[in-house]
Amino acid sequence: MTEQDDKHRPYDRDSVDHVLTTTRSVRRRLDFDRPIEPEVIEECIAIAIQAAPGGGEARPWHFMVVTDEAKRDVIGGLYREGFYQFAGARPMRPVIAYLADNIHRCPVLIIPCIDGRAENDGAGAQASLYGQILPAAWSLQMALRTRGLGTAWTGIHLRYANEVAELLAIPDTITQATLFPVAYFTGDDNFKAVERPPVSEVIHWDAWGSRDKPIA
Repeated sequence: MTEQDDKHRPYDRDSVDHVLTTTRSVRRRLDFDRPIEPEVIEECIAIAIQAAPGGGEARPWHFMVVTDEAKRDVIGGLYREGFYQFAGARPMRPVIAYLADNIHRCPVLIIPCIDGRAENDGAGAQASLYGQILPAAWSLQMALRTRGLGTAWTGIHLRYANEVAELLAIPDTITQATLFPVAYFTGDDNFKAVERPPVSEVIHWDAWGSRDKPIA
């Protein structure tokens, strides 16, 4: 990256990198009592769909936003049931169980969805389907974070996707991709990057297992 490239960039790269590397799952620092303005959710989803791939004129993305307390209670109950079945005797960090026990208290639950079903199709069809919604879901998390809202990427409720679909009148032709509990986070925005493997351990140059970088 040259100085010339920096000069023509219409954004602050350090700020972008900071958001990309420090957007964490927030499970405990959630303000359950502070309401979230619908306009904030709309603004974040408008940003998210800019990152959503869509072939041709297709606009296959949907975002199920659940604010009704009774419906959140039902989804929370299903989530807890699935969580404790999954957890079983496994050692589980207390913060993860805390979210399961309190997910219904989040003022907003968002379920990113996509037109189509691929559970009976091959890996290629499934990858194509999820590839149209997951980039938007991740962008939604980042947009929410920059507005002081914490989220966590969860999939436990998908064990009960049919029950959730019936509760929310989601058509049979729609796939639920994930579920985000959403609430304003408490305290400062002091999230940090976490320890990951060295990048040299996860890159394969031109052949699997090759660590030899090409010469630029």
